[in-house]
Amino acid sequence: MSVQWKGVMPAVTTKFTEKDQLDLEMFQVNINAQLEAGVEGIILGGTLGEASTLLDEEKRELVRETVRIVDGKVPVIMNVAEQTTRGAIEAANKAEKDGARGLMMLPPMRYNATNHETVVYFSEVAKNTSLPIMVYNNPIDYKIEVTLDMFDELLKFDNIQAVKESTRDISNVTRIKNRFGDRLKILSGVDTLALESILMGSDGWVAGLVDAFPAETVAIYKLAKAGRIDEALKIYRWFLPLLELDINAQLVQNIKLAEVATGIGTEYVRAPRLQLIGAERERVQNIITEGLKNRPQLPDYKSL
Repeated sequence: MSVQWKGVMPAVTTKFTEKDQLDLEMFQVNINAQLEAGVEGIILGGTLGEASTLLDEEKRELVRETVRIVDGKVPVIMNVAEQTTRGAIEAANKAEKDGARGLMMLPPMRYNATNHETVVYFSEVAKNTSLPIMVYNNPIDYKIEVTLDMFDELLKFDNIQAVKESTRDISNVTRIKNRFGDRLKILSGVDTLALESILMGSDGWVAGLVDAFPAETVAIYKLAKAGRIDEALKIYRWFLPLLELDINAQLVQNIKLAEVATGIGTEYVRAPRLQLIGAERERVQNIITEGLKNRPQLPDYKSL
């Protein structure tokens, strides 16, 4: 199955049991909810997936299990976030062997690579995998920006096909379209800029709160692409306080708490992360409760 790099693609959370083991039963509940809502890909092993705390075998088990659950309905995409080029190539090869159909790739972790080093890093992985690659461009959180000039070099590789656009500069969508047309697909990577990004021409949305609210997320995307902007905007305005839970240092805990509220997740996180407590837990819970109380009735977006 080829990756089309469009539509809503959830960056799914990793479900754990109270004993800190993978909770594959609840994981399947959530993946099935995503499929039912109409997502067009599943992304594993990102920040929301707590990848930095996962053992290598756990990552591989998640890929294999997701491939089994989706059963060819949508592509499974594995995130690659490694400290070394060799490690990134090995991670890409393992993901491909386990059935992933695409990669999302961050620049080198921990080391603040130069532009040249970053280009070579992505290039070496591209040379050593047949999987299509989406570059995750998030200079706010990861301190390395993949500039348009750098993409000029990277697009020599046919399997570098998309960018998860998380610069927080909405005009960058237009810059990319002006420079590369459809050669570089754009997926919004910031929940609170998603509708704006889609209206500027983004092809898709790598979403976070979709983990708890899959139907609402896909409805916004489908309505916007169908030109039904007022309907999309009404849902988006309701959604925004919840979407803001994604642009927070405790985004994993926030979204898992929302998943519990909608019945498709558990709250367990892996240390050093801990479940929310005190005033911050109350604040987040109030946002979720208010959102559920005013949850909008959705139109028949699946037929669009």
